[in-house]
Amino acid sequence: MPRISSLRITRSHKIATAVLVAAGSVTAIAATGGPGEAQTTATRSSVSVEPVAAAGIPTAKDAAEKAAKENAAKEAAAKKAVAKATAEKAAEKARSEKQAANRSTERKAVTPKKYANNLDGWIRQSLDIMEKKNIPGSYEGLHRNIMRESSGNPNAVNDWDINAQNGIPSKGLLQVIQPTFDAYHVKGTPKKLTDPVANITAAANYAADRYGSIDNVDSAY
Repeated sequence: MPRISSLRITRSHKIATAVLVAAGSVTAIAATGGPGEAQTTATRSSVSVEPVAAAGIPTAKDAAEKAAKENAAKEAAAKKAVAKATAEKAAEKARSEKQAANRSTERKAVTPKKYANNLDGWIRQSLDIMEKKNIPGSYEGLHRNIMRESSGNPNAVNDWDINAQNGIPSKGLLQVIQPTFDAYHVKGTPKKLTDPVANITAAANYAADRYGSIDNVDSAY
């Protein structure tokens, strides 16, 4: 095995030492740099770097924003659904109330009004018919004239006045002769002279034509 000369070893050692010394100098220079260099280094270290999505993968911030948008959309949809349900409920209630009102009106229209079978009931029934036919007159006017003419007897007959002498006696609650009854009979009432309601209504119709209203009659008419 050949021997390495001491001269070669010494030269290699010196080169290595020089390299080490040079490297130490560079390190020292970097460590003992001026204030400006140190400040720059510190500034660079303090800068925060925003996370960047890599290869389409969302960052935590992106995920949070997406979740917030989804929650807002869900809340808006829920509010819209509640408003729609409330509106539908109100509309259904209105329809039900309208239908109930219509049924009530239909029942009233179908069910005839009942009247007592006495003077009070006859007058009230006649007044309702007169109202529909636009025939003027009041309860007081009818009752006052009825009591004077027949004392409330629907079968009363006058067999002594000029009409009786002529063969057409006055009959009924308001003492109407047949020709007058035929001329002023009101449709919807019986065609019978002594029928209480028909007699009252025809007499009121005649009085309205001749005197303006049965209320204006205070004596034989």
